[in-house]
Order: sequence, then C-alpha cells, then structure tokens
Amino acid sequence: MDWEKIKLVSWGVVGGSLVTMYVGFNVAGWMTDGGARIMAKEISATAVAERLGTICVAQFNRDTAKSQKLIDMKGKDNWDKSRYIDTQSWAIMPGEDKAESGVSEACAKQLSVKS
Repeated sequence: MDWEKIKLVSWGVVGGSLVTMYVGFNVAGWMTDGGARIMAKEISATAVAERLGTICVAQFNRDTAKSQKLIDMKGKDNWDKSRYIDTQSWAIMPGEDKAESGVSEACAKQLSVKS
C-alpha cells in the first residue's frame, strides 16, 4: 500500500467534511436539534400571541369609550402602548387572571393600524 496516497486522501476527506459542515451550518441553514427546538418555541409563542391579539382587539371593540382610548393609545410611544393595553385589561383572555406574554404587543400592533 502507498501510505502517502492514503494519507493525502484522508486529509482531503477531513478537509472536505469541514468545508461541507461550515457551508451547511453558515450558508445552507442547517441547525442543531437544540437550535431547531428554540426556533420552534419562539415561532409558536409569536403565533399564539398574534392570535390572542385578535381577541384583544375584539375586547377593545366592546369598550364603550374605544374611540377616545384609541386616540390616547396612539399618542403614546411604542414601548408604552402595550402597558396602556394592560391597564385597560383588553389583553386578559376570558377565564384568565393576567395577560399572556406578547399579547399586549400584538394587540397594540393591530390597533395601531386601525383607523
């Protein structure tokens, strides 16, 4: 056997594997199982908050003083809008004691585009 050729081919395989992994993880979008789980949790939490934000908007629409409150909310800074919604209790879902995380922000985003 020609050990020099075997050594050269082995280093080529190692180098090719490293290049493939680098390109796969940094360019092609591969990820580890843990990274995929974290991403899935973030996506599902965002989807739930956006969906509950729609219910928050429906609860806002039942408020008798909604026109004035919408003007008050739109006059606030973006970071303060969700706090305003929390004080109005629109983001608290029926049967719950407090609002779920992200619902006030989703509600504020939906109400901000409302005319």
